[in-house]
Amino acid sequence: MSDKTDNHAALRHENPAETMRDVMATLGSAECIADPVDQEGGTPFNSPHLVSLPEKRRIEDVTSRHRDAAEYFKPARRKGTARFADLQSIIAWANRFKGDTSALFANPDMEAPTLTCIADYHAAGAVDVTTATGDASARHCHHRAIYDFPLSEEWKAWMGVSGEPLKKDNLGEFIEAQAKDIMDPSPAILKGGVSDKNQPWENRLIETAQKIEGRYGQLTQLLAMSKQFQVHETSNLTVKTNRDSGEQEIQFVNEHKAPDGKPLQIPNLIIIAIPVFMGGAPYRMPVRFRYRKLGGEVRFILSIYNPEKAFEAAFKEAVEAATTETDLPTFMGTPES
Repeated sequence: MSDKTDNHAALRHENPAETMRDVMATLGSAECIADPVDQEGGTPFNSPHLVSLPEKRRIEDVTSRHRDAAEYFKPARRKGTARFADLQSIIAWANRFKGDTSALFANPDMEAPTLTCIADYHAAGAVDVTTATGDASARHCHHRAIYDFPLSEEWKAWMGVSGEPLKKDNLGEFIEAQAKDIMDPSPAILKGGVSDKNQPWENRLIETAQKIEGRYGQLTQLLAMSKQFQVHETSNLTVKTNRDSGEQEIQFVNEHKAPDGKPLQIPNLIIIAIPVFMGGAPYRMPVRFRYRKLGGEVRFILSIYNPEKAFEAAFKEAVEAATTETDLPTFMGTPES
């Protein structure tokens, strides 16, 4: 029997179901075009994974699915933002994860100060835009920690009323609530002279009073005024004449007096000792005390004198501690978003 006869016999006896199975398998099989597996058997995350699918032999990019599957077993990199409740925690976090490119960012916002550590910050040096594989100094900056400095309740209370006109009753309620923050002036401050025998903070407060012609008062004086304060105003007409031009200036000179007719002697400064941040050391600050008569009522104004200086000192102390204990470069401001 010839070979041709043998082939025809084989076709006649082949199972049609098997033939259909083999044809469909050939048409429907998926073909791997690019397999991101290195020589060591690992899976690099920066390589594409392409598969040829049976529908008109279309090619679909399944790289993201492949990377998601790989991330399921092991993260490709560290990412996320931790938030801490105290300074020592972010220092410990930075020391745990820091590398050669890590950095700190200190944002001195008086209303919402923060300290941020980026463990995977960009490396130093100029940007390289010529390398085909990308800038070698660039990092993702995805691994971060943030410490929101908690402003103390005392700081928020005094800053909340600073510069705001208060009624007598409101002033009394505030002074009673914050009485623990007010300190009576020391004998050296009442004496009013700068001396080497004084404490540095005493000389600083004395110098402040001299600059603004202030007189320090005591807590008992404030409480008494908030309960029994009355103002009587007298107006005197004065006329000033310019001898050169002959022009005259007419004005009223108002003088505030006590009910007994004597001029009011009111201290215009008080001293408070409050922490800027929760749990921090207290800072002694002068507070200007003024009053203003509006119609038949009196408004009191408490204004912290130069609070920025105390805030800057407290913030600087905390940032310097973080910089020293982590040995990381510190930038004043906020990092790239």
